[in-house]
Amino acid sequence: MSKQTLDFHWGKHHQAYVTNLNGQIKGTPLEGKPLADIIAAAWNGGSPTPAFNNAGQVFNHDFFWAGMSPSPTTPAGALAAAIDRDLGGLDAFKKDFAAAGATQFGSGWAWLALDPATGKLAISKTPNAQSPLQAGQVPLLTMDVWEHAYYLDYQNRRPDFIQTFINELIDWGVVGERYAAAGGK
Repeated sequence: MSKQTLDFHWGKHHQAYVTNLNGQIKGTPLEGKPLADIIAAAWNGGSPTPAFNNAGQVFNHDFFWAGMSPSPTTPAGALAAAIDRDLGGLDAFKKDFAAAGATQFGSGWAWLALDPATGKLAISKTPNAQSPLQAGQVPLLTMDVWEHAYYLDYQNRRPDFIQTFINELIDWGVVGERYAAAGGK
């Protein structure tokens, strides 16, 4: 990811969601609440209020940045075992995660999440500001496939960005910590 992409994506797009959300909730009962509480309230049982888009984008972007590293790592321990068990191994994960990102029509996200009901990992994609939270799942990793995530570096070549993200930017240590914190086994 180039410095220019990072500056625009983090410094402009992400910051705009933060600024807009703060303005939307100022003076409301949501002001000062944790982001997860704001998202749940703004999701409004599937009838999102205007604050949902900004709250969801702040969460998704915070999650995206925290799951990356300039030094690629590999899954280890319980997470690696779960990827083998639930997703058919790391190569199958890469293929299916790439497909989720490549086939997300328009703007959105590809996700690796833990389904607490089954204890299994799942790959999904969501549009716009949605995440696995709305499906009752615990997000572990996300890849931003909005054009602003890759267009300056890759133009219309989303699949090239996806391969770079998967092979060079995932911090599997962070993903493993999230998995353990979610009770993954």
